[in-house]
Amino acid sequence: MKNAAALALAAALVLPASATAQDAVVQSLKGLHQITEQYIVATAEMVSEDLYSFQPTEEVRTMGGLLAHIANAQYLFCSAAAGEESPNSANLEETLTTKADIVAGLKEAFAYCQGVYAGMTDAKGAEARNFFGNEMAASGVLAFNSAHNYEHYGNLVTYMRINGITPPSSM
Repeated sequence: MKNAAALALAAALVLPASATAQDAVVQSLKGLHQITEQYIVATAEMVSEDLYSFQPTEEVRTMGGLLAHIANAQYLFCSAAAGEESPNSANLEETLTTKADIVAGLKEAFAYCQGVYAGMTDAKGAEARNFFGNEMAASGVLAFNSAHNYEHYGNLVTYMRINGITPPSSM
């Protein structure tokens, strides 16, 4: 399974034939982001509604809360990378409460990021953005988003394994 996941990752990071040399960095970042999107949305869709309230301990988010947090983050990171105000003004962890709402919210949030990637070039990716009070290249903000997605996908994998579910990345 690990070899299959590694091959899938390598295939996704290969530049599409239409990518130009100057957009190689953004195209690679987009491929990485698409993998995280695939795993997270698949997780949200495959787990049962009752597992959305599962939390291993009181100190951590529920599965549903974690998925809504990831949706929030898409708006935060991708709007920062784009240098624009976030189109999301709600705290999705508070407003999305059902599986259907959270899945829809995740898909909308990832669609927003897809739009940001569609308008991003390597030149735009090199532009400095204010990110949590620090200057960072827009492409660095996008990379941070994928790292954040993987961090929380790892939490979701643990939640699934505790409940006897094989995560999408291991299928």
